Amino acid sequence: MAPLHIPALGDAVATRGNAFSRGLAKLAMRLTGWRIEGAFPNFPQFVVIVAPHTSNWDFFVGVMAMFALGFRGTFMGKHTVFRWPVSLVMRWLGGIPVDRASPHNVVQQTIDYFHARPQMVLALSPEGTRKKLPAWRTGFWYVAKGAGVPIVPAAFDFPAKRVLIFPPMQPGEDLAADIAKLRTYYDARMAKHPEQY
Repeated sequence: MAPLHIPALGDAVATRGNAFSRGLAKLAMRLTGWRIEGAFPNFPQFVVIVAPHTSNWDFFVGVMAMFALGFRGTFMGKHTVFRWPVSLVMRWLGGIPVDRASPHNVVQQTIDYFHARPQMVLALSPEGTRKKLPAWRTGFWYVAKGAGVPIVPAAFDFPAKRVLIFPPMQPGEDLAADIAKLRTYYDARMAKHPEQY
């Protein structure tokens, strides 16, 4: 079996785990045939958008890649998932519960998280759901813009079993133009269920 190349993280990126946890995740990736192409920028804070999101398997592939890379990621999840005892695991993995029906401003709360943490990598899906949507949700752009952090596009290419990490983009003044540019990295054929993307 060929050795698995895992791109190194820069010293500005928040890390987690140790040689054992990274080795275990790398073994899982080798056994399942997944690999990582591209690398995260050496920034202390950024937003990672991950697509296509059509299956619960996306989460498990993402966690496997996170431990293989050894970075400490944060993600938002529906508050209904954060129930004991599952909540213990979700929080340990970096999860933050969000009540999407709440009148509180989730975007501002997330910006505040960035302001309170010198190192933070927030990973989320611009679709926000596994259901087919006519357009992406744009909250991630407003979070990155408000927090003054770049957006790093990443993709799960299921047919080729690749986790792809693309170059970072600093949000500009034109939301539509930025979204259009980011979407060029994604193709429905990457999804586990292309018909849902």
